[in-house]
Amino acid sequence: MIKLDNLTKQFTQKNGQTFKAVDNVSLEVPEGEMCVLLGPSGCGKTTTLKMINRLITPSSGTILINGEDTSAMDTVSLRRNIGYVIQQIGLFPNMTIEENITVVPRMLGWDKARCKTRAEELMEMVALDAKKFLHRYPREMSGGQQQRIGVIRALAADPPVLLMDEPFGAVDPINREVIQNQFLDMQRTLKKNRHAGQSRH
Repeated sequence: MIKLDNLTKQFTQKNGQTFKAVDNVSLEVPEGEMCVLLGPSGCGKTTTLKMINRLITPSSGTILINGEDTSAMDTVSLRRNIGYVIQQIGLFPNMTIEENITVVPRMLGWDKARCKTRAEELMEMVALDAKKFLHRYPREMSGGQQQRIGVIRALAADPPVLLMDEPFGAVDPINREVIQNQFLDMQRTLKKNRHAGQSRH
C-alpha cells in the first residue's frame, strides 16, 4: 500500500515569497489498485509524484510504501523499485530500444538472455514487433512508438510501484487512446501486487 499522510511541499520564490505546490494531501492506494491524480497544470500532480520517489523532498508529511517511511529508505533502492514514466519519454538516444527497455534489469544483474526475453514479452504487450524494433534507436521510431517504449521500460524489472506523469500527453489523440487501452490491458495482465499512480489533465 502507498499512503500519503498530510503531504505538503512549499517552495520559496526569488522574491522571497512562499507558496504551497502541494497542501496537506492524504490518500491511500491499496495493492493492485490504480490512482489517477486529475487537475490543471500547476496544481501539484508532478510534485506529488516526485515526492513519492524522492526526487523532491516534502516540506512536511509522510509517505509510506508497504508501511515503510520512504524518507528512511535508501534512495537508490527505492527508485529501483519504482517504475517512472514521464511525458517527455526520456529514452536514451545512444542506446538501442532493447538497451533502453532493459536499463534497470541490467543494473539489477539480469543476464542477457533474461533481459532479451523480458524485452520481447513487453514489446508484444504493446503490439510492437520485437524483431523489427529492438535493434533500432529512438530516433528511428515515431513519437507514439517511443511513448510505448517509455511505458514498458518502467515495467521491465516488474516494480511494485509504477508512477506515470501525464505519460500520454505528448502523443496525438488517436495514439493516446490506443496506448491508454494497451496500458490498461497490461495493468490487468501484470496486476499482481503493483500500485499505479498516474497524473492527467
